[in-house]
Amino acid sequence: MPHTFTLPNIRREVSSLWRLAWPVLIGQLANVGMGVADVAMTGHTSADELAAVSLGASVWAIILVTVTGVMMATNSIVAHDVGAGALDRVPHAVRQALWKALGVGLVAALLANLATLVFDHLQLTPHVHAQAALFVHIISIGLPPFAAYRALYGYSTSIDYTRPVMVIALMGLCFNIFVNWLLIYGHWGLPALGGVGCAVSTGLCMWLMLGAMLFWMRVAPQYRATYPFTHWEGPHWPEIRSMLRLGLPIGVTYFAEVSAFGAVSLLVARYGVVEVSAHQIALNFSSLTFMVPLSFGIALITRVGQAMGEGQPVRARFVAWVGVGMAMAFGVLSALGVVLFRHQIAAAYTSDLAVQTLCVYLLLFAALFQLADATQVATSSAIRGYKVTRQPMQIQLLAFWGFALPLGCWLGLGHDMAAAGFWIGLTIGLTVAAVLLSWALHRLALERVREG
Repeated sequence: MPHTFTLPNIRREVSSLWRLAWPVLIGQLANVGMGVADVAMTGHTSADELAAVSLGASVWAIILVTVTGVMMATNSIVAHDVGAGALDRVPHAVRQALWKALGVGLVAALLANLATLVFDHLQLTPHVHAQAALFVHIISIGLPPFAAYRALYGYSTSIDYTRPVMVIALMGLCFNIFVNWLLIYGHWGLPALGGVGCAVSTGLCMWLMLGAMLFWMRVAPQYRATYPFTHWEGPHWPEIRSMLRLGLPIGVTYFAEVSAFGAVSLLVARYGVVEVSAHQIALNFSSLTFMVPLSFGIALITRVGQAMGEGQPVRARFVAWVGVGMAMAFGVLSALGVVLFRHQIAAAYTSDLAVQTLCVYLLLFAALFQLADATQVATSSAIRGYKVTRQPMQIQLLAFWGFALPLGCWLGLGHDMAAAGFWIGLTIGLTVAAVLLSWALHRLALERVREG
């Protein structure tokens, strides 16, 4: 049988999943590379500027990842339509996803600006406080185009065309680094803006990426069968509400994880510039490695969704577990890599010896949670491929806000373990999420097979 767990079948599925995932992976790495470039390039100005960007980026990351999750409903919807051979339904779904993106992006920009009020309650120096708030105010201009880009991103990946997301993200990364170089350090006669220059660069980059995606869709033949801009269509509120019902739990799921990490960044800020900078570097690099299993997960939404759209639950289950196995294998390899090269990683981000020393220590905790992190993102993505989004949301909320953050506060604040205590809490939270989501995927896949 083509969907039994034999070595030849697994090899074929690994090959198929990898063909879909690797351009997504390059694109995801490039997207995260923008954040890495912001932190790394600012880290060579001053510790205060690095702390300001670290705090501003924490707020930005929470909003950005939540928007990504809310817009991910497009992936599942289009994948099911493609699997069912209903290509005529895809253009309407994409048009409505863009209307949804407009509202989501504007609300996200408003929330990002309001979130800067949190800085008033932290023990920050006036300069760090002002720079962190200004960073968020400026970078929020990129949220509406980012939401629209993610809608088109989901559409493109779900019709099995992932090359644009790779090329456009790489183009965006190059733009981001170049404009960072101009604005952070004040080259070519421009003012040296420090960390604020990162915000200007990234906000502009979001608009550039949206424009590039729209242009690519206009000229590439892969979009002709489902091209969504053949005519004008206003918002269809029942369709948008349906998309929100599917997407909001994904957004809350993403929020649960990233806000736990972001809350830790804000809580660590009370321990001073060295603690918050070392924490942010370790977290930033962990986000980079996380892009690999996340890319497998995005590919899994498409593969599982198409299999279910075709009415093949047995194949969907096979695809899901092969993808989870790939993510777990990478988790083991990345853990070993972080342990072996943690000194080099810290030195690449900052020349401050105190920050380097603490970062090397925190990277050991980052290595510990690589396997659990890879497992939880792959299993939750596979579940979303079945168009089930509430259960992953509930599990993530429990894992991160029921376990990770309370335990981290107990160790970090109550037992004065500082950043290390919070990282222990995050590791345990990720492990809880991985175990519960694996169990949920097993139950769901078996249920769909029995339903036939």
